[in-house]
Amino acid sequence: MQVFARALGITVSLTALAVLGLTACDSGTDGEPDGASGPSVIVPGAPGEANRTLSAEDAAKQRPDDDSPNSADVDFTRMMIEHHAQALQMTELAPDHAESSQVKKVAERIEAAQRPEIEVMRSWLKEHGKTEEGGGHDHAAMPGMATEAQLGKLRAARGEAFDQLFLTLMITHHEGGITMAAEVKAQGNNVRIEELADDVIAQQTSEITRMRGML
Repeated sequence: MQVFARALGITVSLTALAVLGLTACDSGTDGEPDGASGPSVIVPGAPGEANRTLSAEDAAKQRPDDDSPNSADVDFTRMMIEHHAQALQMTELAPDHAESSQVKKVAERIEAAQRPEIEVMRSWLKEHGKTEEGGGHDHAAMPGMATEAQLGKLRAARGEAFDQLFLTLMITHHEGGITMAAEVKAQGNNVRIEELADDVIAQQTSEITRMRGML
């Protein structure tokens, strides 16, 4: 997983910071970057406020020292475990039900990524003294989750019909995962969960693009 920066309470990846506002370094007398006028970053302002430009040093000072998990971090982790688990239910059908080799490969990639992530999230909860259950959330109402009726149709489908339904459901499922990840990036406090959320966004955005091209 990549390491991502936190600035002014708004979490953005180093990649995003580079895109938004990484400026060229001024050269010193020996051709090396001048530390006093090194790279700066643009920090998005709150709604209705202008962006601010900070030096890399000042941006680093804005990061909170305490990244103790808050309720948003815990809720996200609990829900994402179940969200991933449903994705695995769908991918496990692909070897016997799918006709397209591309669909089978997509299912393999999703399973290879999400099964280990479930174990990482379970370990994280245990590390912080939390169980997988709790919070009173209606997990069936999580963004992107397929209904039992939709899963039943997927289990019954074969060949091209399965391929089309699998792609449609999984695209929606991934979009829901991205929504959840974006929410915890805005509301959470733990760096490790922020990194996981960034990974989910990057990976599932790429997979959505690939799957849409197969419909």
